[in-house]
Amino acid sequence: MHQLALLVVWGMSLVVGGCLGTSGTGTTGEAPSVTPATILAVGDIAQCNSQPAANSAAAKTAALIEQQAPDNPLLLLGDLVYNSGTLAEYSSCYEPTYGKFMARSFPAPGNHDYGVPAGNDYYTYFGARAGPDKRGYYSFDVGSWHVISLNSNVDMTKGSAHEAWLRADLTAARSKKCTLAYWHHPRFSSSSTHGDDPRSADIWKVLFEFNADVVLVGHDHTYERFAPQDPDANADPAKGIRQFVIGTGGAALYQFGPPKPNSEVRGAGSFGVAKFVLDDGKYSWEFLPAAGSTFTDRGEAICVQ
Repeated sequence: MHQLALLVVWGMSLVVGGCLGTSGTGTTGEAPSVTPATILAVGDIAQCNSQPAANSAAAKTAALIEQQAPDNPLLLLGDLVYNSGTLAEYSSCYEPTYGKFMARSFPAPGNHDYGVPAGNDYYTYFGARAGPDKRGYYSFDVGSWHVISLNSNVDMTKGSAHEAWLRADLTAARSKKCTLAYWHHPRFSSSSTHGDDPRSADIWKVLFEFNADVVLVGHDHTYERFAPQDPDANADPAKGIRQFVIGTGGAALYQFGPPKPNSEVRGAGSFGVAKFVLDDGKYSWEFLPAAGSTFTDRGEAICVQ
């Protein structure tokens, strides 16, 4: 444990320095306390079917992660193992590919992780890293940014415990200049397989109210970047939230339908991982293609003022 620690009391974050821990549950990992800080993000990962894990596409994206700095936090955007989220699947397919990143992983659960009732095997595998009380949502700080992991498998509507917790968490983090949130099911998506999902509509309204900057999601096995937009999908360059769909971790890839409003970049057919540099009042992004893929995307933007 570092001399100064980032103490996370699950329900609100208290910043006192550099490590990430929990109140009474031990260390859950480290997040950089310096700015700028680099994070990696990807979802929809370990799908082995009948092949060895070493031959899966997840092994290719894991190799990408290993090429980056070993202390970069890894945000996991759900559907981390297929098809039913069992401990046997985590052991045989996820562990050989992504298990090596456990100490820097910050997971959010997907619907396949909830294939076992209440996601029990997901919470058993990730333990304290999945947050407290098997609720699947928590927050932490990375550099000058506040980062929030949410659970789109449970009630996210107005008045829910989930929404109330988020409001309290964002209120406690008002001193942070920039905010990034992530979960599994995309509020907006041009994929022809799933597309827009309204379950996070009220959560999006709360994030917009508190001037959040970036949302990361998975579920659709594509890469898609949206321009900043309000909760009703109206373009809003000044106050809108920029959403990235990054369901490219290794599960079979999807195709796109007609572009949804404010969709700026769409990449189908490429496995890869997204890299974000979180700076003081600004951020940049880059899609890193896995071996055999060529698509990429990069850019930068300032935080909501």
